[in-house]
Formats: sequence, structure tokens, C-alpha cells
Amino acid sequence: MSNEMVISIAERAIWVILLASGPLLLIALITGLAVSIFQATTQIQEQTLAFVPKIIAVLLGLVFFGPWMLSQITSYAADIFENLTRYIG
Repeated sequence: MSNEMVISIAERAIWVILLASGPLLLIALITGLAVSIFQATTQIQEQTLAFVPKIIAVLLGLVFFGPWMLSQITSYAADIFENLTRYIG
């Protein structure tokens, strides 16, 4: 296995990680920002208020984006196993 192949696999792994985690992180960021603005305008300083909406939003995002995220990860894993069989046997 050449150095270029290893770098290519690592580069694609980072890309798949960013694609798979990106939508949920973006949802959590937007929800956290909205809750922070709500807390600042109403002057409610309840600590648990920030967590519950984020958890609900991320779970809903997981329902919508979960199948796509799983397909991205499984296609990458299948490519890794295909390349592994080429070089080992």
C-alpha cells in the first residue's frame, strides 16, 4: 500500500466524518443560538432550558438525516473492505 493510498483513505475518512456529523452539529448550533437569544430576551437563566431543546432537535435531526448518514458511513466502510481484500489476498 503506497503513501498516496493511505493519505487518500485518511482524507476520505475525514470527509465522511464531516458529512456525517455536520447536519447534527449544525442543528445543535442553531437550536442553541435560538435558546440563548430566548434566554437573553426573557432573562430566564435556567441551565436545563438549553439542553432539552437541543436534545429534541438533534433527535429529530437523527430521524431525518440518520439513513443518509448511515449510507455514507457504510459505503465508506465497504470501500475500505474492498481495498483491504485487494491488498491482502
